[in-house]
Amino acid sequence: MHDPLDWLRERPYYRDQVAAHRRVPPRDPRFAELDLEQRLESALAERGIEQPFRHQTDAVRAVRAGDDAVIATETASGKSLAYTVPAFENAMDHGGRTLYIGPQNALIADQLETLSELARDLGFGSRVAVEQYTGRLSKSEKRDVRDRRPTVLLSNPDMVHYALLPHAHRLWEWLFSSLERVVIDEIHSYRGVFGSQVALLLRRLNRICDRYGADPTYVCCSATIGNPVEHAATVTGRDPSGFTLVDDDASATGPRDWVLWNPPEYEQDRGTGRRRSSHTESMRLFADLVEAGEQTLVFTRSRQTAERYAEESAKELRSRGATELAGKVGAYQGSLTDERRRELEGQLHDGDLRGVWSTTALELGVDVGGLDAVIVDGYPGTRMAAFQQAGRAGRGDDPALVVLVAGEDQLDQYLMRNPETFFEGEPEDAISNPENEELLPDHVASAAAENWLSRDDDRHFGEPYPDVVAELEATGVLERRNTERGLRWTHDGDESPQHGMNLRTIDDREVDLRDARSGDVVASLSFSDALRDVHPGAIYHHQGRRYEVAELDLDRDTARLEPTWADYHTRVLTEKDVTVHEDLREKPLSARPETTVRFADVSVTERVTGFERRDAASGDTLGRESLDLPETTLRTKALYWTVPEAVEVEMRAMAAEDGDPEYGFNGGIHAAEHGVISLFPLYLLCDRADVGGLSTPYHGHTDRSTVFVYDGHPGGVGLVRRGYDRIEELMRRTARLIDDCDCADGCPSCVQSPHCGNANDPLSKPEAVFMLDALTGD
Repeated sequence: MHDPLDWLRERPYYRDQVAAHRRVPPRDPRFAELDLEQRLESALAERGIEQPFRHQTDAVRAVRAGDDAVIATETASGKSLAYTVPAFENAMDHGGRTLYIGPQNALIADQLETLSELARDLGFGSRVAVEQYTGRLSKSEKRDVRDRRPTVLLSNPDMVHYALLPHAHRLWEWLFSSLERVVIDEIHSYRGVFGSQVALLLRRLNRICDRYGADPTYVCCSATIGNPVEHAATVTGRDPSGFTLVDDDASATGPRDWVLWNPPEYEQDRGTGRRRSSHTESMRLFADLVEAGEQTLVFTRSRQTAERYAEESAKELRSRGATELAGKVGAYQGSLTDERRRELEGQLHDGDLRGVWSTTALELGVDVGGLDAVIVDGYPGTRMAAFQQAGRAGRGDDPALVVLVAGEDQLDQYLMRNPETFFEGEPEDAISNPENEELLPDHVASAAAENWLSRDDDRHFGEPYPDVVAELEATGVLERRNTERGLRWTHDGDESPQHGMNLRTIDDREVDLRDARSGDVVASLSFSDALRDVHPGAIYHHQGRRYEVAELDLDRDTARLEPTWADYHTRVLTEKDVTVHEDLREKPLSARPETTVRFADVSVTERVTGFERRDAASGDTLGRESLDLPETTLRTKALYWTVPEAVEVEMRAMAAEDGDPEYGFNGGIHAAEHGVISLFPLYLLCDRADVGGLSTPYHGHTDRSTVFVYDGHPGGVGLVRRGYDRIEELMRRTARLIDDCDCADGCPSCVQSPHCGNANDPLSKPEAVFMLDALTGD
């Protein structure tokens, strides 16, 4: 296609959908000399790496010098060379070992194949041996790996937690005593709860290395984020001043056309914010591109969507007579078998597969070659993810097309109206919190079971450590001992503390979802999610099937699901209350010094009071039912502000002109709360569902109308703390988000939220904009 923009506008369904277009010019490669061991140099040359890119050379030199390093460059820029060369050099020279930690088994399998082939090409006697150690190996296979004692071991955080650290003194001394490098691949993915858990895990790893006299350097690979050094230091527990940052990408790229594509509003719903589905738009574009000979990848959010629309796309191609192409369309998602995933990856790489619908499983560094076009079905929540996915398009210096198809929610539509924010905005920060009070006790107990604790372990676990130890000792989890070296604490008990926790969550109570006909467990949800998603009468979707919840048995923690053809969906109604335990920080607003924004330790109590049935096609409410379910309490962190009295008076006066001052004022603070939450992902790598809120015309702690925004995870994972730092900018952008939307009463594009427990009522835009402008001086 000579001009992608003209080609897109020629589509028969085109109705002015191109909201913005940017053409990124090609980039010539920049190389730099790097001295390599002769066998390694020859093996790399056979793979077309005769001279490394400059950023690869810079990274290798930093690691060779003993620095920790974080490499933050684009997808397919060759980041793996930064750790492969030092790892292989150390192994060849003196048998030094490297531990590679990747977030997903598919990525580990990809690395195993690549590194093993390179190791074999070095020839006999190189001492480079590459093995994986994951939960998918049998007991005998795991034993064989330990017996072979490889110099490069590939694993994931879960296996380090469950298998390596608990048995460090018995099975893994050979690894930890000679460990010289720790590679953390895709470190930007370690954020939120998972990132906080992994950060504490790596502090335990550092303690074990100390015991054996090892001091490995860390090599971290990241997508482009706003705080690569800070984040790498937070996750690894290392001093940020010891990191070398390599972020000047010197790899070659061809020209790339970026198109922001906004589906048209439905004719009958103009002014309501309702738009044609991003899935439907993406499918049409996908079918057209594949038919035009362009190898195309669509990124979408859910497994069900990937499977369904791969099938729909193939059906569409068959209807056009392109039967052969229809057979070359597939779906790629995390629940596929390893064998099937590898098959799809190979077919993509070789060009045999012409089109794929994928979840974010292909966003990571699995090698599938370069494609002609990428379609991003709905803004993935962060610019980082969007650019990671776009990086799959581009083969050498050939041109590539990337189309971001917007959904109808706030952030998608904000970017359609403000494309410069997308193309030129600052990268988001990755956030984790290794001092999370909910996570720390389990990790301190695990550390004590791995190796006795001492007072100076506060250098690993931070300021809360002494209080955590005291509490664990008081409850009998730790036993104090006086030794010649001073006070020591050991884990008291036979049960493994590591196996009592899950790195990928905090909530340890789960509800099993059972198919009423087969009796099979089809899924599991955390207790709090179960109250919202599988209450009696709820419609629950799973793997393309639709169920109605017949019973929620909280004594047995099971839900019984009946298959249904119901043509409606359900949405819960909730009541919330926030208790402020302690104000931790506060600051005045620049434009109104008398108004203070505070950051606090809070508890959020929530109770599901009922649910609505809503028509699947129109979204209209069909009815409501009450529920009697237990309340949940979340101890977390929040930011909050009060509405100045003069501002409240003016807001109520504005609302009175429309006939209801109470509704207008309450709707104004509620709309502002929703808007602020929706924009958190502009600054941080998070999902809107990671942040919650409450707006109330009166709160007992403040004696005033108050807006709370809280971290949706126990203990807080650092999201709202960073939001507190940037609250004035958040307020300004929220005002523009709301004011620039064409709807009259609030819509999914500005202030309606799919997570609202009050069914998005009340909401009022004018009062929200007035309040936010008054607080920021705009």
